[in-house]
Amino acid sequence: MRTSFPVFDFEAGEILNIDKPAGMTSFSVVAKVRAWTHCKKVGHTGTLDPLATGILLVCTGKATKRVAELMELKKEYEGVIELGKTTETDDAEGRILQQRSVPSFSIEDVLLVLKKFVGEIEQIPPMYSALKKDGIRLYKLARKGKIVHREPRKIKIHEIKLLEWNKPFLKIRVRCSRGTYIRAVARDIGEDLGVGGYLKELRRTRIGTYSIEDSYTLSTLRKLLSGKHESL
Repeated sequence: MRTSFPVFDFEAGEILNIDKPAGMTSFSVVAKVRAWTHCKKVGHTGTLDPLATGILLVCTGKATKRVAELMELKKEYEGVIELGKTTETDDAEGRILQQRSVPSFSIEDVLLVLKKFVGEIEQIPPMYSALKKDGIRLYKLARKGKIVHREPRKIKIHEIKLLEWNKPFLKIRVRCSRGTYIRAVARDIGEDLGVGGYLKELRRTRIGTYSIEDSYTLSTLRKLLSGKHESL
C-alpha cells in the first residue's frame, strides 16, 4: 500500500488507485473522495460489490473524461468459491438456496473444469445485478421475487489460475475483460463440478497497469489529505 503522497491537482484531473474496504459501496467511496478533495467532478471506473475489496479507480476533475477508457482495461481478481452451496445473489450476501455434499475432487478434476472457462465465453448475468430489463434494474425485480430471462453476454477470460483447493473452498485468480461477473464465474464453476457454488470472497488486484500494491487505503488517503485541508 502507498504511504507517500505526491502533489495532486484534483481539478486538473487525477486518477486515485484506492483499495476499497469490505462493506462499503463504490458510490460511498466516491462521495468520500469528493468531500475530502473538495472537487465537484468525481467518478469511478467500475463498480465493486459491497462485500468485495480491492482496486477502485476514482477519477477527479478533468480525468473523469477518461472513465470510459479506463473501464475497458483488463481486470484481475482473487476470489474464494465455496462449493456445495448456492445463494440467490451468487455471493455471500444472499440467502442459501441449496446445499449439496462436496466430493474430494482431485486437483486434476478442478483444473479440467477451470480450463473450460478460459477464452471467449458466454455468461448469463446474475439476477442481482444493475443490468436493466425493460428499463428496470434486475436487482429490483429480484427483490420482488421475480426471475426473468437474461440473454447470455460474451466476455473474455484471459486466465484462471488455481491458487488453493481446500475442500469445500476454491481460491482462484482471474484475469478478464470488462463486463465479467466473477459471481457468475463462481456459480458456473460450481454447477460444472455438479455441486453448485457461490462467491464467498472477492478482491480486485489489478486494473490495467494499476496494481493493489500501489493503492491507497481510505484511512491513509484521508490522513494525507487532512494535512492539506485544515477543514477536514
